[in-house]
Amino acid sequence: MTRKTAPKRPPIHMIDTEADILTDLAIGAQERLPQVSELLLEEIARAKVHSAGRISMDVVTMNAQVEFVDEASGATRIVQLVYPRHADIAANRISILTPIGAGLIGLREGQSILWPDRVGHERKLTIVKVHQSACDEEVAH
Repeated sequence: MTRKTAPKRPPIHMIDTEADILTDLAIGAQERLPQVSELLLEEIARAKVHSAGRISMDVVTMNAQVEFVDEASGATRIVQLVYPRHADIAANRISILTPIGAGLIGLREGQSILWPDRVGHERKLTIVKVHQSACDEEVAH
């Protein structure tokens, strides 16, 4: 399949402690989930990293509730981005170790990203609104 040069991905931001935890998670998932692991590691590598108190409230962080539009279907979804053991698709809690989860982390309200889904089709995801959770409930382990 011939591909044009991929459009430049938007700048992203992460909390330093989350970036460290997510790096460990992605490395640990390399054999089970090679595509997601690679995508997440690429996103962490290009992220501007901040301490928790210095990250903007409109940035998708772990445990944030995110409203986004999947331009492929036109559907608006509201999900909470969580660590794998808290994932529950029926409750709209999606794991960071899914293609969508890895694509949302670090984006700001109003930003869009072209991102591959599970079968490799590119989809445009656009962040509408970010709600930070009241408590930063837990670390991954």
